Amino acid sequence: MKSPLVWLVVWCTLSLVGGRREVYDDDMRLRIVDISHRYQADMPEWESEGGIGQFLWQVSSMKNGSMANASLMKLPTHTGTHVDAPGHFYDHYFYASFDVDTLDLHVLNGPALLIDVPRHSNITAQVMKSLNIPRGVNRVLFRTLNTDRRLMYQKECDLSYVGFTVDGAQWLVDNTDIKLVGVDYLSVAAYDHLVGSHLVFLKDREIIPVEALKLDDIPAGLYTVHCLPPRLSGAEGSPIRCILIE
Repeated sequence: MKSPLVWLVVWCTLSLVGGRREVYDDDMRLRIVDISHRYQADMPEWESEGGIGQFLWQVSSMKNGSMANASLMKLPTHTGTHVDAPGHFYDHYFYASFDVDTLDLHVLNGPALLIDVPRHSNITAQVMKSLNIPRGVNRVLFRTLNTDRRLMYQKECDLSYVGFTVDGAQWLVDNTDIKLVGVDYLSVAAYDHLVGSHLVFLKDREIIPVEALKLDDIPAGLYTVHCLPPRLSGAEGSPIRCILIE
C-alpha cells in the first residue's frame, strides 16, 4: 500500500496541467496577443497532405532514470509561423551569408498596422492600391481569406491560399514604405506567383516577409509587433515567435 505522501505526489502530478493562452493581460492594462501558431503534428507543411508529423522526441527521461528530461527537435526552417531571409530565393545572398542572423531587428519590432484585405482575390496591385496604406507605415500584417478559411488549422497544405501576385508585390515596393510584410499562410506569394513575388520582396534585402501569422479574432488597427527569430547562422528561414501589444 502506498503511503499518504506517495499518493499526494501522484495526485499533484496528475493535477498539473500546463496553461496555454493566446492573450496575456496584467494589472497595468498591457495586453499581449500571441500571433504565432502552436507547433503540433497536424499543422500544415508546405506541399504535404499529412502535416508536419512528429517533430519532437524525448531523448532523456527522468522516469527512466535520467537526471533531467531532454528532447530533440527537428523542423524544416519554413514551418509554421516563420520568417524568410534574402537567401531563400537568391543564391548569391545565400552564399554571402545574408541569413536569419543578419535580419534587421528594427524592422521586426515596432508599430504595425493590421488590415483586412478584400476577400475576393489575391493581393494584386489593384488590391494594394485600394488599401490606401499611407506613407510612413513600415510594418503591415495582411489578414486575408486564409484566416476566414482557417487554413493553418488544416493538416493538408492548401495551395489555393491567398498571397501576393508579382504586380502586387511590386506595387508595395514602389509605392509604400513597408519593410515587414506579414501574411496569414505559409507563403507570402500566391502559388502561381511563388518565385516572382519572393524575388520582388527579397531583391534589395530591405523587406522581411513573415509568414503563417495567427490573426484570428483580432480587430484591425495599429499595434506594436515583436517578432524574434533565433540566431541561426546559415539559415535562409526560421520559425519565429511574434506577438502584438495593444
